[in-house]
Amino acid sequence: MYPGKVIIAGAGPGDPELLTLRAFHYLKIADVVLADRLVSEEILNLYVNPKAEIIFVGKQGYSKKSVSQEETNRLLVAYSFQNKLVVRLKGGDVAIYSNVLDELKTLNEYHVSYEIIPGITAASGASAYSGIPLTARGYADAVRYLTYHKKEKKTAAYWQELADTNDTLVLYMSGNNIGEFIKHLGEHQVTGKSIAVIEQATTPYQKIAIYTFNDFTAKSDKTYTSPTLIIIGKVVDLYARFAWQPNSEQNTSYFRDLNTKKHSYNETLL
Repeated sequence: MYPGKVIIAGAGPGDPELLTLRAFHYLKIADVVLADRLVSEEILNLYVNPKAEIIFVGKQGYSKKSVSQEETNRLLVAYSFQNKLVVRLKGGDVAIYSNVLDELKTLNEYHVSYEIIPGITAASGASAYSGIPLTARGYADAVRYLTYHKKEKKTAAYWQELADTNDTLVLYMSGNNIGEFIKHLGEHQVTGKSIAVIEQATTPYQKIAIYTFNDFTAKSDKTYTSPTLIIIGKVVDLYARFAWQPNSEQNTSYFRDLNTKKHSYNETLL
């Protein structure tokens, strides 16, 4: 009865050239694009159908201008019921810390047709653009994707296991909480591991700082520009040998701030 369709697509970690060809194809024919905050504006300016309606449904910390997940779900259904092709464009990949489950449940509930297109996740982008392999013979055989919020209560056994593992740890969406995370790990005698803090990976404003656990503790009050991704493990020691681009000297955000005024391209703000 409602032949509209929703395309849930990953936009990649920042660099617009990391968008997949399949996502590019759908953006060129989309009627509506619902875009997260961490989507490159170059993608929206260069790759989207000029007749499409662009709606920002981004979230940013505790900003009052963040769009609720419930409102995003409502828009997906409403536009698909208008017989429109809707691209739900998410930063990074659609299946890693993207809250895709809520949207899939809603689309199923209302019998809306959809397709899922993967994107390059932040961990892969940060690894490649920093020259830090996430696994490497003699350094790490596995990698774990984690996130951390101060309200979470973890057991001592949990922290001890993370401190002891040889796996590479990748911490998503935790730039404001990294001090607390490192503090807990440091309480369990971490040895032989370094910390890479990567701000705005794959963008022109990428910055990478390398720390030992002791060095980081001494600078635990430092703030980082969102998005920030943290890599912890022996593989971080490879950065000095294989880094292939310099740090940006600019203290500028690459991504759209929800509190800024409207941009000039076609958009509808909620």
